[in-house]
Amino acid sequence: MEFKECTKCCVMETQDSIRFDEDGQCNVCNQINVKQEVVNWDERLEMLDKLIAEYKGEGQYDCIVPFSGGKDSTYTLYYIVNKLKLRPLVVCFDHGFYRPQHIENRNRTINRLGVDFITFRPSWKIRKELMLESLKRKGDFCWHCHCGVYVYPIQIALKYKIPLIFWGQPDAEYGSYGYTYEQIQEVDEKQFNRFINLGITAEDMHGMLPDWVAKEDLMPFSYPDKKDLRDLKVRSVHLGSFIAWDPKSMAEEIREVLDWKYDEVEGIPPEYGYEKVECMFNGVRDYLKYIKRGFARTRHLVSIDIRDGRLDRETAKKLIAQYDGKRPASLDTFLRILNLSEDEFLEIAMEHCVAPHVHDPSKVEKAEPLWDQGKWDHTLGV
Repeated sequence: MEFKECTKCCVMETQDSIRFDEDGQCNVCNQINVKQEVVNWDERLEMLDKLIAEYKGEGQYDCIVPFSGGKDSTYTLYYIVNKLKLRPLVVCFDHGFYRPQHIENRNRTINRLGVDFITFRPSWKIRKELMLESLKRKGDFCWHCHCGVYVYPIQIALKYKIPLIFWGQPDAEYGSYGYTYEQIQEVDEKQFNRFINLGITAEDMHGMLPDWVAKEDLMPFSYPDKKDLRDLKVRSVHLGSFIAWDPKSMAEEIREVLDWKYDEVEGIPPEYGYEKVECMFNGVRDYLKYIKRGFARTRHLVSIDIRDGRLDRETAKKLIAQYDGKRPASLDTFLRILNLSEDEFLEIAMEHCVAPHVHDPSKVEKAEPLWDQGKWDHTLGV
């Protein structure tokens, strides 16, 4: 089946919120053109300096940095500490599926930068229920991660009275949800409800779960009250609104200065070993995307490199054909801990296919396990 595709990168019409202009170029490519040709980054740095001046030295910490330990949040933290000379409180929502080398990366970064660090992991029993419910309703098992990563650092900001929060790349860098490089994007409840929580609030989710799950169990996923945020005068922004984001060069920089290690990732060419190294089930997540939309992460990554002038379209197409769409070996672990059969998983996933894509399971090849799969947390599901 032929899909409409961006005439510049390799983005397909089945990508969420994608639009094409009269020349067939997608709205993400158009935003990168704005980043490269329109935004005055010297002026943006001046804006950053003014923002920092309002908050620096006003309390025990100058800001909060939400932190997974992946390339984007690691570079953000490195920039905040080494280049802006701020004192951050580093806050990690642990979704429960970090890979062993990633944990080493995270710990090494925290130790080398010498920052205070808070981490929180919700109950496995609650996570399991949330994963199953969001998988069935949205074809996406990551609701608890999407919501927790965004909500928990803001809850900590209120608890410790730290009004400035720095995230990493802005949404205009990778997505097409209505945010542009022409604005300083605020990370707020509007954004959270627009696309982070999959259209399901914590209150909604509570009504979908078994009776034994209490409202209090979902507090880590519930966005804070607007009045509390206004009273503290919270500013929650992307560092990438103030500096030109370049994930490949940023990954190379943190590898050099922090010994941040690349890794093998399912469904991704080895040259992108900086991308999504954190999660055991990133391969499953990308496989779900392929089932639903007909593309996965390699198409996303080569499109970034095309926009940045690092890759030609012919080479990109070859990489997509080689890596996108294989059944990840991690799916076996995923199905075991959620007590699902593969037929049940496929039935759920295929209910969420985005037209005109139609998935054909008979054409899917199996991929080899990752080198560390035998070292993953074997207590999950027990």
